[in-house]
Amino acid sequence: MRDLFSTLRKLTLAVALGAVAGLMTLSPAAEAANVLERNFWLSGPRYDGEMGQCADALAAISYQFAEKESKFWNSALVITGYANVHEVAFRAWANDSIPRRFCTASAMLNDGRARQVHYSIIEDGGFAGYNSGVEWCVVGLDRNWAYNPSCKAARP
Repeated sequence: MRDLFSTLRKLTLAVALGAVAGLMTLSPAAEAANVLERNFWLSGPRYDGEMGQCADALAAISYQFAEKESKFWNSALVITGYANVHEVAFRAWANDSIPRRFCTASAMLNDGRARQVHYSIIEDGGFAGYNSGVEWCVVGLDRNWAYNPSCKAARP
């Protein structure tokens, strides 16, 4: 009796696997999108490369830096001024990627030290894709190591 149940289980498993294999061979092959599927609401992003200059992002960086330092690191550090603001690269990556303007500046902090700030202005990178967004890193103050080492990941 035990052999009968063992044989039935093996037979059931073989039939199930055979059915799955049969369904896979009889199923239709994957096809490319037809004309309607390709052209109906699938236009994709349209980037024109228009975003602010390097100096336009400095106020946002100062505000975000002060907020981050006070909220997350319990620090009173703020950026008091900038010098030597210049562009490093524009659209440094492939042409189909999101346009970015890479910049660097020397920032004076209220502790009396000057530090490099590397940042990029990203087209449609603001909240919910509106306006330009800014990603930045202050060398020596990347406390969560998001752009480590020495803010290398914030540069092109």
